[in-house]
Amino acid sequence: MSLLAFFESKGKVYKEGGVTTDAMVIVRQSGVTCVRLRLFTSSAAQAAADPYDYINNTNYTIPLAQRVKNAGLQFCLDFHYSDTWADPSHQAIPSPWTNNLSYANLVQQMLTYNSNSIAAFRAAGAMPDYVEVGNEITGGMLWPYGEVGSPSNNWSQLAGLMNAAIQGIQAASAGTSMPKIIVHISTGGNWNTTEWFFDNLTAQGVPFDIIGLSYYPFPGWQGTLAQLSNCLNNAANRYLKPVIVAETAFPWNNSYWTTNINGIVPSVTGQVQYVAALAPIVSGVSGGFGAGAFWWGTEYQSVSG
Repeated sequence: MSLLAFFESKGKVYKEGGVTTDAMVIVRQSGVTCVRLRLFTSSAAQAAADPYDYINNTNYTIPLAQRVKNAGLQFCLDFHYSDTWADPSHQAIPSPWTNNLSYANLVQQMLTYNSNSIAAFRAAGAMPDYVEVGNEITGGMLWPYGEVGSPSNNWSQLAGLMNAAIQGIQAASAGTSMPKIIVHISTGGNWNTTEWFFDNLTAQGVPFDIIGLSYYPFPGWQGTLAQLSNCLNNAANRYLKPVIVAETAFPWNNSYWTTNINGIVPSVTGQVQYVAALAPIVSGVSGGFGAGAFWWGTEYQSVSG
């Protein structure tokens, strides 16, 4: 729901049974229990110049998080640690952090930034229930310092950055419940890469509570539903931690994906069929470790430009 207020600012509304209603209330009444909001380090000037790519800073996100909590929903905060989108191909260091840049300074920045951010949400009555320390960090974060994978192998530095983030979250959580820490990578249908990542991360002793995996069923993306099931079950069995599908989606028409996806026709009906196929895979993860799934872009509507 990260762009909900952006779409509302464009005059868009959300309806249940034809009646305009707060979108947060609609999803809660429909059975959703938790809303995920991303957080960028963008400046006010960046957000004003390019809202779609930069608006999700603290000033924008805190009021949205308050709406999550006021609707009776849990709140998952997704740190991107970048001015704009972070993903497996993009993990750029925030521009305000690039002065006097060194690994030691980045570690301190991570501790301070995470502590200050969580403290700000807490003070606003919007304490996160879950925190993602990075978004789709399959190749690490804050490149090149925390980059992992060929040719980089900076696992100890990635661990140092993540540990600093978690320490900052802990510091800001003193006297209240610590949010559950999610580590989120992009390989929901690829057990080999998932095992590689979490074996290395756990060898570094980074503490976390939940494994998050993106899974998009589109051709050439993250594999089949059977491969997702294999990956989720293997992860649960190997690491003995809850697993979530941290991002998923399915197209509502065939304007882009023109062929069936996992045997399902891109359509509104197909979206329902996809959820019906996904849900038992997640809820059926061995050991009861299937914790849920987040639908990416729930709030999206078509706007001019």
